[in-house]
Amino acid sequence: MSDIISQYRISTAPYYRPVADEVELFQAAYSVRMPMMLKGPTGCGKTRFVEYMAYTLGKPLITVACNEDMTASDLVGRFLLDAQGTRWQDGPLAIAARYGALCYLDEVVEARQDTTVVIHPLTDNRRVLPLEKKGELIKAHSDFQLVISYNPGYQSLMKDLKQSTKQRFGALDFNYPAHEVETEIIAHETRVTVEVASKLVSIAERARNLKGHGLDEGISTRMLIYAGSLIVAGVDAKNACRVALVRPITDDPDMRDALDAAVMTFF
Repeated sequence: MSDIISQYRISTAPYYRPVADEVELFQAAYSVRMPMMLKGPTGCGKTRFVEYMAYTLGKPLITVACNEDMTASDLVGRFLLDAQGTRWQDGPLAIAARYGALCYLDEVVEARQDTTVVIHPLTDNRRVLPLEKKGELIKAHSDFQLVISYNPGYQSLMKDLKQSTKQRFGALDFNYPAHEVETEIIAHETRVTVEVASKLVSIAERARNLKGHGLDEGISTRMLIYAGSLIVAGVDAKNACRVALVRPITDDPDMRDALDAAVMTFF
């Protein structure tokens, strides 16, 4: 058991800068084992927050990147054939429930709805996971908690959570931090100067104002860290911004020109 779960323990403290009372609220939710849902734009710190909370709580963290091809068997487990015959292999959700880890389903709306319904018995008072193919009922370990995340900006009629799923979770809203806080994060993560970090955040704020007006998504905190890392590595700031901030988010020539102009304003 220790070998199975030890690989999921976070050995070093992840850097996370709280922006409100999200840490305290998550700790309170964990104390009553309330399943939690994190909502916010891509690259704003949801995954880092979960890692930080797992480390703070001293619990293993099993992360699943959800996708449209993911089946229920990918979550709960399946029979495998080897030289000795058939054997059962637990999926990540079953491992977390069996041994008491936090299970984080990242971008859960990317999974098919007939896949996500397997989490329902774990997210109410039953706290069980039926392994129907194996004929076993896992009673969730007392330390187990389920956490999911998604980006509401991407949701549509085709890709959204059922109300029967949403109402099983508490929810925390995430967004990009305030200018000073995001500047502090960029400076800490990349070791650029506070002045350079502030300029990067200003560029991102310009881009975020264009969301829905030519951009599907703004420049994320993650992208700013990439740009800052390139600058620290010796790349010219304008080139770093072009590679890490502008080119990844749009192919539209006019939008690229507008964003390049924003970069030139600050660098």
